Amino acid sequence: MDFIRINKLCGKPKNKALVVFDGYKDLSGQKGGYSDIEVVFSRKETADERIKRMVDTASQPKNLVVISDDRDIAFFARQAGAHPMSVEEFFYRLPQVRRLKATREKKSKRQKEEPDPKISYSLMHKINKELSQIWLKEG
Repeated sequence: MDFIRINKLCGKPKNKALVVFDGYKDLSGQKGGYSDIEVVFSRKETADERIKRMVDTASQPKNLVVISDDRDIAFFARQAGAHPMSVEEFFYRLPQVRRLKATREKKSKRQKEEPDPKISYSLMHKINKELSQIWLKEG
């Protein structure tokens, strides 16, 4: 939950985050809650069933963003009028993740542009020497 708060993943201060886990709440490691982040445990139903029910009963599903890599959840959210988003898309919104991805893309592009010699230096030298001799004889 600290990660969500520190990185301001809710966006505007008025936005709320709801994190749904399977199972029951573990009271042993309980920390104080945040006003803009709510944690829900699905209890006897699965987290997927709980998410679907919450989306289905929302008064304005168009204002919901459902973050999940589960295709069934994404499809359900979209059909209900909510906005599904993959975990990767969601985290890509973080400035540090965008910078990291841009750096990796630049590095990958540079590696593609640099020639990748398939022959050894000694063989290349030998070929160049032979080509020089042929060129100089014909010139």
